[in-house]
Amino acid sequence: MSHFDWDDLRFFLAVARTGRLTVAARRLEADHTTVSRRLSALEEALQTKLFERRPQGYSLTEQGERLLARAESMESQALSAASEIGGADLAVSGTVRVGAPDGLGTYFLAAELGGLAERHPELTIQLVALPRTFSLSKREADIAVTVEQPTEGRLVSRKLTDYRLRMYASAQYLERHGEPRTLEDLGGRLLVTYVADLVYSPVLHYAVGLEKFGPRHYECASVVAQLEAVRAGVGIGILHDYAARQHPELKLVLPEVSFTRTYWIVTHADVRSLHRIETVHAFMLERVKANRALFV
Repeated sequence: MSHFDWDDLRFFLAVARTGRLTVAARRLEADHTTVSRRLSALEEALQTKLFERRPQGYSLTEQGERLLARAESMESQALSAASEIGGADLAVSGTVRVGAPDGLGTYFLAAELGGLAERHPELTIQLVALPRTFSLSKREADIAVTVEQPTEGRLVSRKLTDYRLRMYASAQYLERHGEPRTLEDLGGRLLVTYVADLVYSPVLHYAVGLEKFGPRHYECASVVAQLEAVRAGVGIGILHDYAARQHPELKLVLPEVSFTRTYWIVTHADVRSLHRIETVHAFMLERVKANRALFV
């Protein structure tokens, strides 16, 4: 075995998690030729092939999978040691990436986490608000908000809050089309809803029970687009209460139609105790608790 450079493991982890040299290079703030060279050096030192290099990206070989488990364990120990040795009295610093559904991220967390970032000049918060799931094992996020409680992997989860969705229409729409009084009145109405095959969790299929009443559909892939369409008077939408309440032009219709779901806050066990992650995690719990009336 030739000389082994421990720092090469950083490059290995970045490529293993992203599957692409260019994406890994951006994360490492290096150029992709440097990343490629460091991977080759690591393979040469270990005298084994760690990746299958394909046009669609890099995938781990069996030996690569074995190294990934060891490298992540080493990374976690290093992070924990740095946190313990650094002490809890140091300023909150570093980067914390929060992955969240686009509704919660846009209409609640964006403002709240901005306040936390303002209080800690050395802390960088990255809010990724998208209609998708986030892999904590691949370090796509340090903290994730999910709509289902995870049951696999070394993840630590707890309930963040229940939240409610109900049916809304704009005052402009109701003036033009009148207010529906019963579910049967939805027949022929335009229902603003999701794109079914892009929904990332089965618990988000709200509109299934309404199909029998015969509404027409205008489908938008994000919560933000759905809310903006309803605000524009396009049709009736099933919206998050906490988002709809921010727009007084939106009026509740058919109040008997209500959907309650749950948000979970999730971290990886290996990084849960890091000072910066604990700070953001505790802040999110506190702010949701303080605003409980918005959600339910």
